[in-house]
Amino acid sequence: MLYQELALLFASTTGDRFLVMSIDDLRFCYDRGHSPVLDIPHWKVSAGEHIFLHGPSGAGKSTLLNLMAGTLLPSSGKIEILGKQLNKLSSGQRDKWRARHIGVVFQQFNLIPYLTADKNVQLAAYFAKTPNATQRAHELLAALGIKGNLRSQPASQLSIGQQQRVAIARALVNQPELLIVDEPTAALDRANRDTFMSLLLDQVQQQGTALVFVSHDQSLANAFTKVVALADINQAQGLR
Repeated sequence: MLYQELALLFASTTGDRFLVMSIDDLRFCYDRGHSPVLDIPHWKVSAGEHIFLHGPSGAGKSTLLNLMAGTLLPSSGKIEILGKQLNKLSSGQRDKWRARHIGVVFQQFNLIPYLTADKNVQLAAYFAKTPNATQRAHELLAALGIKGNLRSQPASQLSIGQQQRVAIARALVNQPELLIVDEPTAALDRANRDTFMSLLLDQVQQQGTALVFVSHDQSLANAFTKVVALADINQAQGLR
């Protein structure tokens, strides 16, 4: 991807890492007049960083991820992804920006159950108008162990482990600069959790993708380049 190549060139010539996301004076309230759920003076994510973000239930972790993805907008302040201030974009522009530059792996995977594994991944590429989408989908699925007849199985007929892999492929098919992962291992046994983590981290490492991974499972933290407690960046007092 040209953008990633430029980022790497910038990093190699300046000795710094290219900024993927930055937050400045961000506040978010669900209801006007209520105390903010999030009050983050400053936070940034650089290219290639793998960040483990943790905090208690209701602290605002998923809200922050939705702000990063542009599905929620700040009440005040700004959040920029690749230099684009998301609240300056229309809803349609944010959708296109998200499809092209941000990958998301949800806790429940959110695959379309009646579509095949192949079609679930290709659909994400279609919305982003990614070239060579079919080939890219096949390559990713194969790298993640979804081959042969499995590619043509409806998502609803795949095992949980197989659905995980399809969800990773869908999130990465457009080679996003930022990948957001929200509590994907909460309902998994240890073997499936470890397999998921190995596959996910291998793929983001290969693509040079910045990763923000939210989980309660702090035993996973050692696999990441940076560990961030939400309470350390969020000045809001209440939980939600």
